[in-house]
Amino acid sequence: MVSLPGNWREREQDNTTIGGNVTGKVDFAIIGGSDIYDTNLLDRVRTVDMDTPFGKPSDSITIGEHGDRTVCFLPRHGTGHRISPSEINSRANIFSLKKLGVRRIIAASAVGSLKKELAPLDIVIPDQIYDRTRSRPSTFFEDGIVAHIGFADPFCPEMSSAIASVARSGVTA
Repeated sequence: MVSLPGNWREREQDNTTIGGNVTGKVDFAIIGGSDIYDTNLLDRVRTVDMDTPFGKPSDSITIGEHGDRTVCFLPRHGTGHRISPSEINSRANIFSLKKLGVRRIIAASAVGSLKKELAPLDIVIPDQIYDRTRSRPSTFFEDGIVAHIGFADPFCPEMSSAIASVARSGVTA
């Protein structure tokens, strides 16, 4: 087990405490960006402001219920799309979700393609990544914390399969 700053494992997915209230298990989080901000699909909505050893996340985190699932939502660029991609505090975003008990994250993104077979509005579920991150920290491990994390398979195959299945079925909310 790796010890992370701010006691990363202080709250596991069960019996997560938010502001003194036990919320139970958080099934997953959605990090929205590029026009994905609508949380009207959630019931029993509440918001929490977080602080992390890496600073504040992009915005308040919305927590709500969708059917029998507890879901967190975080706007990557902040409400009003005010944070540029190079200024997003990714470490604070991820740390705050982990602190709330989130175990899986769906991060939606709008990008272009130079391939004719990929038309606008097509959904692509990646299985690999070419990380071109520059000018911002790319690790949680620093200041005397040393860890080696494999990056060969950066995406969760179960989550990718579930998203693909829903996308193929044409199910909408």
